Amino acid sequence: MTDSVTAGRQLRRAVASSFLGSVIEYYDFLLYATASAVVFSQVFFTNLDPLVATVASFGTFATGYLARPLGGLVFGHFGDRLGRKRMLVLTMLLMGIASSLIGLLPTYEQIGAWAPLGLVLLRVVQGVAVGGEWGGAVLISAEHARTRRGLWASFTNAGAPCGMVLSTAVLTGTAAVLGEEAFLGWGWRVPFLLSIVLLALGLFVRLKVAEPRMFQESRRSERAPLLAVLRNRPRQLALGVGVGLAAFVAQSTLTTFVLAYGVQAGFSRQTVLNAITLSSVTAVVGIIAWSGLSDRLGRRPIVLVGAVIMAAYSFALFPIVDSGSGALLVLALVLGQGVVHPMMYGPLAALYTELFSTETRYTGASLGYQLAGLGGGLAPVLFAQLQSSGFGTTAISGTITAFCALTVACVLGLRETSHQNLETPDGAREGAR
Repeated sequence: MTDSVTAGRQLRRAVASSFLGSVIEYYDFLLYATASAVVFSQVFFTNLDPLVATVASFGTFATGYLARPLGGLVFGHFGDRLGRKRMLVLTMLLMGIASSLIGLLPTYEQIGAWAPLGLVLLRVVQGVAVGGEWGGAVLISAEHARTRRGLWASFTNAGAPCGMVLSTAVLTGTAAVLGEEAFLGWGWRVPFLLSIVLLALGLFVRLKVAEPRMFQESRRSERAPLLAVLRNRPRQLALGVGVGLAAFVAQSTLTTFVLAYGVQAGFSRQTVLNAITLSSVTAVVGIIAWSGLSDRLGRRPIVLVGAVIMAAYSFALFPIVDSGSGALLVLALVLGQGVVHPMMYGPLAALYTELFSTETRYTGASLGYQLAGLGGGLAPVLFAQLQSSGFGTTAISGTITAFCALTVACVLGLRETSHQNLETPDGAREGAR
């Protein structure tokens, strides 16, 4: 069998593994996000005022994002030292076990304060797992790819909205079948327990993928990849974090926060969930399409235009939700999550990969992406707090715009990386001025 045929087969396996693994990881991770908006405030925080309970529920949601950089560091270190594949198997196991345990966790009425504490601890484990997953999944696709790196790496990012669709569909389907009382009583546990089935499927596919050749042939001379990144690539790391922040703030706004806000504005929970689900389906297409286009036009122009449009869009989003029109709600979320947000988010997979050399790429890409991801975890908490303090949605839109301005500035601080050779050991140094 020729080298090109073998390489093509391994690329297909790597992309399939990265996509499926991302779907499973984000099914578990974003299932929690949806549940935090519609269930957990009534199950684990029943002793609090409803609005305060919502803030507290979003707070436990945020802990997962806070733990993601830790996961990126731990799995990044060993991924650069021992291999991408081993770490991806471990992250999948960790996420599947944590999510299943959430499904078995007693409620506040059963064990008191131990319930929210257990919820927070398991959410931290989820955050560590997803923090290690993304970098390895992106790298194993990008490093197998000989051409169209942006396209192939983007399938990992496309897994996130697929995970959202799957988690939302399972959660709402369970609620529809069982009814409100049974759903809040025990039915919400079913989607979390299904993680065991997804875990078995994901491991079956993932174990068939080989390590990328460029990693196998790399020197692996860095005993402490994190120190090497901080010493040799501090500017790339800082700019990478800034580039991604607005994408995560927008993502959590268009999913987690809009779900709670839409219900407060008078929509039924199911109506908002349906709109989010539809927009998540279109996001898959948008992420892959914009990422593929970034192979031709460059990462910088796509992300830059997306950030500018998102800033303007943020001021239209909440008035549209307040209009009470279901059709306008769907249109707004499809435009935001399916068209504009993918411009900012899709090319990030290849961009972070291109900022670092092979010996430190798992650590650098993971840390940059997961630090940027803090914006996604903190935004719903901040916005809910702004609401409870009496601030209007204009303040929320202004905050989103500020993050978009930061992204624009950081994009302008980077050189174009789309035509960079990943196999050039010092090539990543050309990633910034």
